[in-house]
Amino acid sequence: MSRLHVVSGKGGTGKTTVAAALALALATEGRRTLLVEVEGRQGIAQLFETEALPYEERKIAVAPGGGEVYALAIDPELALLDYLQMFYKMGSAGRALKKIGAIDFATTVAPGLRDVLLTGKACEAVRRKGKDGRFAYDSVVMDAPPTGRITRFLNVNDEVAGLARVGPIHNQAQAVMRVLKSPETAVHLVTLLEEMPVQETMDGIAELRAEGLPTGAVVINMVRPAVLDAAAVGIAATQERAGIAQVLARAGLGAAHAGGRAEQLVEPLLEQAHEHAERVSLERVQRAELSQLNLLTHELEMLPNGVDLAGLYRLAADLRKQWPA
Repeated sequence: MSRLHVVSGKGGTGKTTVAAALALALATEGRRTLLVEVEGRQGIAQLFETEALPYEERKIAVAPGGGEVYALAIDPELALLDYLQMFYKMGSAGRALKKIGAIDFATTVAPGLRDVLLTGKACEAVRRKGKDGRFAYDSVVMDAPPTGRITRFLNVNDEVAGLARVGPIHNQAQAVMRVLKSPETAVHLVTLLEEMPVQETMDGIAELRAEGLPTGAVVINMVRPAVLDAAAVGIAATQERAGIAQVLARAGLGAAHAGGRAEQLVEPLLEQAHEHAERVSLERVQRAELSQLNLLTHELEMLPNGVDLAGLYRLAADLRKQWPA
């Protein structure tokens, strides 16, 4: 089973929500999960209705069955200080560099360095073991950058390893890529049943596969409930006035003859039903597109009142039912 779950998706698809729900789902039955944020938006803190996350692993939720979810917002500057101490024993020197602004300068002018530090910290959490020899976390879930740059983000250590042929930087970059390109890692993409997000998902999966990065599942988020059966959708698509009026009459909403209450309801209902039929048709086409990826697909319903903490647990329960054991 994968232990590092990288969650990406086009902006607006709800990837942070899905990452948080997945962390809860994977923590059920007494497991321990770390949820990692790398974009500095504090979206995880908002979802779990807690204060802003510091650069330390903090327990933010208890999952059903007694599992625990920890969260970490990675700060590139502090991650670089960790890196300097770990490989160069530059603890005090690194702090001095931070005081004069050198650390901020390095992480700002070299965006690739930021990605190296972010992925490196997440992979360190995956590999970390306690004194008992067991992994510190059963799963690590990363709320990663959007689909448009996820492949470059994950593949940056390959570029670094090629530039630094020897030494600790080369060794660290290779160690990170061994995790990212192993069965321990799975990259999941979040999408909506709309043309642009689905196309971006298709392109993203193709890029990940071309670079040898392991793909996981596709999570279709905010799925609208089916309010009409197939027959009703067919009537709505053809805008069959008589059929709709008869259905209304059978429902006790008045006579189907001209001027009756049912007749007055036909026009607005026809318009809404036709829009719904078009939506169903669009979703059918997008599902067919996604099926070509030959990946596991999970669906999460659209929550009518938005995502609060209770809704997050509801989504986690839905994911847990669908996720491979």
